[in-house]
Amino acid sequence: MRELGLSVTSAGAIRGVKGHVVRLGLDTSHFTGQRRWSDAQLRRAVASAYSWTELVSELGLVHDSADDRTRVKAHAARLGLDLSRIYGLTADAVARPVFKPDIKHLREAGTAIATMWFLLCGYNVSIPIEPALYDLLVGMPDGIKRVQVKTTTYYKDGWEVQVGRRPYSVGNRERLVPYDPDLVDFFFILNGELTMYVIPSRVIAGRVHILLSNYSEFIVGSAAFLVKGSSPAA
Repeated sequence: MRELGLSVTSAGAIRGVKGHVVRLGLDTSHFTGQRRWSDAQLRRAVASAYSWTELVSELGLVHDSADDRTRVKAHAARLGLDLSRIYGLTADAVARPVFKPDIKHLREAGTAIATMWFLLCGYNVSIPIEPALYDLLVGMPDGIKRVQVKTTTYYKDGWEVQVGRRPYSVGNRERLVPYDPDLVDFFFILNGELTMYVIPSRVIAGRVHILLSNYSEFIVGSAAFLVKGSSPAA
């Protein structure tokens, strides 16, 4: 920018110059910015190094800091460079992660699935600060609603779910008590087939366990599309 007599702080001018560079097909791989190494040096280092120590040494980095590694990895990704040898992994191990959804993880995923569903409904969602008795705050047309998320993987004569809570105690040994319907507005419930229920708290007030087959009218959809192939309960 200085060589062209242009302002080095003008974002518009910089975008314009970059556009002309792309149009003309000019090579800027030797530009380092705040780095002490160029793209060409990184390509050579990746091709010859077998460890992070060798790689950072090739680039002239003395301290091998976490920030330096992050910068190197980011530029390698941008340039499409394979670092699998540096990590001691094969290319297949890097490129092909294994994805196997399992309902044993349903409890951890429940709040995220509930959040996704409410957002898809067009409602704003917030996660309250602990120790709130509810998991989500959902902005609905008639006001902000407090939502408790529950999941179940227990099936006997139907899907059963615990809708009570244990008051805090050492060892978490207190008996289950129902949620106060004045403190929670809705229960969002997921069963092991990823069927979704939204049940007003006053409908199940006073209960600590329910059989979901008795609440089919409150089914709002299914998240089974998140699991490819057979039913997640199979």
